[in-house]
Amino acid sequence: MRVTPCQATLAGAISLNLLLLYCAWRGPGGSPPSCRPPRGVPGITVLLRDFEDFENDLAGTARSFASLPVPVLVAAETAPYPPVPLPAEVGLLPLRPVADQPPPLAHPELHIRTRHVALVPDGTRAVPGLLERMRDALEEGAGDTRLVAAPVGSVPLRCLELRLEPRAWTARYSPSAPGVCRAVEGTAVLLLRTRDLFALPFPLARPVPTALFVQAAFRGWGLRLMPAAFPAARRPPISPHGRWKAENLAETRRRRLMHDLGIKREVLADGRERWYGCGKETARCFGTVHARTPQYLLAGRWTPPCCLRALRETARHVARILEAAGVRYWLEGGSLLGAARLGDIIPWDYDVDLGIYREDVGKCRWLAAAAAGEPVEDTEGFLWEKAAEGDFYRVHYSRSNRLHVDLWPFYPRGGLMTKDTWLGHPQDMEFPESFLHPRVPMAFAGFTAMAPNNARAFLELKFGPGAIENPEYPNPAIKLTAASGAA
Repeated sequence: MRVTPCQATLAGAISLNLLLLYCAWRGPGGSPPSCRPPRGVPGITVLLRDFEDFENDLAGTARSFASLPVPVLVAAETAPYPPVPLPAEVGLLPLRPVADQPPPLAHPELHIRTRHVALVPDGTRAVPGLLERMRDALEEGAGDTRLVAAPVGSVPLRCLELRLEPRAWTARYSPSAPGVCRAVEGTAVLLLRTRDLFALPFPLARPVPTALFVQAAFRGWGLRLMPAAFPAARRPPISPHGRWKAENLAETRRRRLMHDLGIKREVLADGRERWYGCGKETARCFGTVHARTPQYLLAGRWTPPCCLRALRETARHVARILEAAGVRYWLEGGSLLGAARLGDIIPWDYDVDLGIYREDVGKCRWLAAAAAGEPVEDTEGFLWEKAAEGDFYRVHYSRSNRLHVDLWPFYPRGGLMTKDTWLGHPQDMEFPESFLHPRVPMAFAGFTAMAPNNARAFLELKFGPGAIENPEYPNPAIKLTAASGAA
């Protein structure tokens, strides 16, 4: 069958339309290379991302780098306000999607055609050839080198080691060993391959250096320092109000970033700590626990460090109150197991358990009030109440934060210690009262608590032989993604 010119033209038009429809359907994030704009053009794109809308040097920084033969883009959620007089050749890259704009505005990687990108902080001045030297250092570096940093100003950069502990929600910085650098302290221009930047889940998150260092550390990327520096602009001192705004915005951004990265504690190189999780005025970091297995365990993580800190503080407080009131108590269940194994709360536990003599409840005014059915907040903001699930008591970290210590009232009967509420846990059982004559001191959670006099025998009665040496998650029947990490 012969194909006429008209039929050939029509077939070509249909094929082209089908290709365009396919590209539109796949979208920029999922389209094959032939549907994307050309990538990998030799060169370096300068990206200005870390700046404030007020009292900035954005125009000066943009002019300086626009004098070089490199593309310059300003990346921001929205156009800077008040408006900034950017050079005509400097592009503005809005990051926040707009309902009446085409989708590519939400995909900044489509606007960067060069093989390398340099993230330049506000107030930096260009040096001819230095970006190219950074690029050459990156391409000539060791196999794991994916970032190059050059200082801005006269203060040299300090090279740091960055060790991530995802299971413990923690990032630890320390002075680096020779030849090892995962982060830097100080203001820096950062250069990397464009494909590496946009392979990160949060490529343009702020603060930019911290976001890049943490995501790079997750991937084992190395960082190389350049001795040459970019000059810093001479700028008038920031106003007190501007400084206050900048500090508050920086704290908000850092908290948002750490939430996105799954980090609740930073240990700095000088030993100081920054906390990003729950506190006395917030809800705890996890919701209702089902089948004795918190959601974070299913994600391969342990109890967030802020929650453990709150549990330790609550346990210390409750023990102090009980001792002052003459209430006889002892470490119970998993809390005694943690004390015997670690001298602390088990890293994946989500509460603390104490046994008490039921006859002593009236000795403590907070317990007596809770027993009468009246939740009461003590003088330090801890909330005491009778549990809804049965005849026992809970002391919460606060009204807002329901991390708690459970107080189980036991009473002697026929030489055994028993109670009226049983929740069906395998270790929830009666035991000989002789374990409590006498009770003995035991290190736990940063203080000395009281415990049964033969912890090993007590624990093996409740949990089985080898309970101390053989850690288990609270409900081993549930398949955990982190099962191998229990040891």
